[in-house]
Amino acid sequence: MALVAIPQSLAYAELAGLPAQYGLYATALPSLLAALFVSSRYLQTGPVALTALLTLGALSGVAEPGEANYIQSAALLALLVGLMRLLFGVLRMGRVAYVLSEPVVTGFTAGAAVVIIASQLPKIFDVDPDGEVLAAAGRALARPGEWNWVAIAFAAGTAALMIGGRRMHRLFPGVLVAVIVGVIVAGSAGYGGSKVGDLNGGFIPLTLDFPWSEAPGLLLPAAVIALVGFAEPAAIARTFAAADRLPWNANREMVSQGVANLAAAVSGAFPVGGSFSRSSLNREAGATSAWSGAITGAFVLAVLPLVTLLEDLPTAVLAVIVIVVVLRLVDVKEMARLPRGSFPQALVGAGTTFATIGFAPRVERGVLVGIGLAIAVHLYREMQVITPGERNHDTLTVRPKGVMWFATVPQVERSVREELASEHNITSVVVDLSGVGRLDYSGAVALRRIMERVSAGGVTASVTGIPPSASGAVRAELQHYESS
Repeated sequence: MALVAIPQSLAYAELAGLPAQYGLYATALPSLLAALFVSSRYLQTGPVALTALLTLGALSGVAEPGEANYIQSAALLALLVGLMRLLFGVLRMGRVAYVLSEPVVTGFTAGAAVVIIASQLPKIFDVDPDGEVLAAAGRALARPGEWNWVAIAFAAGTAALMIGGRRMHRLFPGVLVAVIVGVIVAGSAGYGGSKVGDLNGGFIPLTLDFPWSEAPGLLLPAAVIALVGFAEPAAIARTFAAADRLPWNANREMVSQGVANLAAAVSGAFPVGGSFSRSSLNREAGATSAWSGAITGAFVLAVLPLVTLLEDLPTAVLAVIVIVVVLRLVDVKEMARLPRGSFPQALVGAGTTFATIGFAPRVERGVLVGIGLAIAVHLYREMQVITPGERNHDTLTVRPKGVMWFATVPQVERSVREELASEHNITSVVVDLSGVGRLDYSGAVALRRIMERVSAGGVTASVTGIPPSASGAVRAELQHYESS
């Protein structure tokens, strides 16, 4: 696992806008310390693509990527994320992992995948990433005369090893083989394209030097990372726990991810999370306890003095590592299922995707747009009540369906009024609530007033089928009109 985590960590650090070596800092201590608190035996903690992209977006207005202030702000961001997750876990609020709806998560993941792939295209073609992420990708594609075909060859070989090797055997170390081959070939052939470059072979420079003046501006991005970034490890752990019939505790997992981010902050690194690809590989490789994560971190910590051996690695190799891993995160089946299952939810997912792409690199705004769309769809549905009416001689029976609260009850009154206005021989009105999903107190008060107005017009009014879940206060409001 460590031999897979090392090249991935280098790649994700560059995606986050930091020098590659900081990816190793974000892997060593966070993996080691998170293992002491995790609930899932398989979860591998460290740098991940989505969290790295969110980090880049959060810090895009702070400083230029790679600068000293940018690196310090990334560590501060990790500290804030860690404190938030630790607080959620200690207060037993791990259920916030379920706050984001599936369409929002699916849409954000798809949009983030597009942005991540776009950010890596200039590295594959080995051209200068001039401008914002999408603009730089467009220019890289539009200028084939500037492409470095040797870099493209490295990229193609890496993709073949990662994808083809996995088809040969699920445990084939495609990433590791691609990195070793890339280093050897680039070093021996005198490759002149972009390479990882200088790597500090020393141990982790522990620090508590944070730019506290940047903290207010990083609180919102930290909250987004704390929630969105936890959705991935929570989904991983829940899936594996269900498959293996093992217990899982969201609060413990939240604490473990909080501790991991605090360790990343002290290491001078950037926010971390649970890796889907490494956790899956960890399970398939036969992990039986959380010690697998601790050993991964300890191994990375031990080999830090040797990372200078990777200085000749072409950045095109790291770019393909990111792209291949990100493509596995896109749930195409779920995206195709959304329009068939619910058109409004499909709009939420699509809106989140386009917002994430449109706001790049500030992709956390795409999450906020998705949450807003999800709330708007929920409110729209809450406002919809179907009020079919049925006449039987001089009795009108109205059977509303939906959620009854003060904003939807007037629709019932309007339906009753229209029927009474068109049929003057109606002497009795019955409101059958058996099809109502929920009736709250404010809805009961509004419905009682409707009954009073109908009765004042000389029509007998009654209510039947009050939902069993209705509170005593609701029944008290309608008891004068309740009919069995």
